[in-house]
Amino acid sequence: MPSLIDIRRRIRSVRNTQQITKAMKMVSAAKLRRAQDRVIASRPYGAALRALLADVAAAAGADERVAAHPLLARRPERRVQLVLITSDKGLAAAFNANLTKAAVRFAEEHKPAATDFELIGRKGRDFFRKRSVPITGEHLGMAKVQYEDAAAIARKLMERIRNEEIDAVYLLYNEFKSVMAQRVVLTQVLPVVLPQQGEPVDFIFEQPPLEMLESLLPRYVEIEIYRALLESAAAEHAARMTAMDAATSNAADMIESLTLYMNRVRQASITKEIIEVVSGAAAAE
Repeated sequence: MPSLIDIRRRIRSVRNTQQITKAMKMVSAAKLRRAQDRVIASRPYGAALRALLADVAAAAGADERVAAHPLLARRPERRVQLVLITSDKGLAAAFNANLTKAAVRFAEEHKPAATDFELIGRKGRDFFRKRSVPITGEHLGMAKVQYEDAAAIARKLMERIRNEEIDAVYLLYNEFKSVMAQRVVLTQVLPVVLPQQGEPVDFIFEQPPLEMLESLLPRYVEIEIYRALLESAAAEHAARMTAMDAATSNAADMIESLTLYMNRVRQASITKEIIEVVSGAAAAE
């Protein structure tokens, strides 16, 4: 049976841990509010850009050069690129584990095609560094999402597509649904899948539609990667806040259980001392 000093020491340790998890929950909650605002603000822009791209693609559809565009041309997938977005820090429940499992499953399902990995986030980098996989790039310290960073990654991927080093680019990340739910999303970024046009509209274009399409496609790829980074950042803070809230609650339950156990041990010790005193008094009579 542990002594009272050992139990008090353990209670103190759990209480210190509880203070840390509670502070981390508050920090994640504050960061989540800002990240969520950025995600919500980016979604209408992405939807408007997709709608514009559909209209321009429909207008340029009669041009034979559209199908031959490097960012639209489809080839047999002999080598594909997977862009994996994870977090730099842990303590976010299954946030990173779900992504790495999905990435491994993606590589297995796309065999015999080779899979190159573009890794964003320390957790994904550390996971795949221990495995013999081709890594084309590592991007760390991107917790503060900047458009310039997303654009640089997008330009690199588009250049590899144009040089025919790869045949397709897929994006794997956690999409922010709510504070309690994040969804693993796998989407194809390149070659660009042109969205379907809704009601046909007779636009008057100042520039030829093909020229507009050529300028819109790179921006569309950049926005898709930027949105994925924003979604991942918001989902990470939500997952960490939920995990730290559960850890804080579990610490409270453990402190309550240890306190009850400590009281029982102390009561048993007092009872034992009383019995010894009574026994000694009885023996002295």
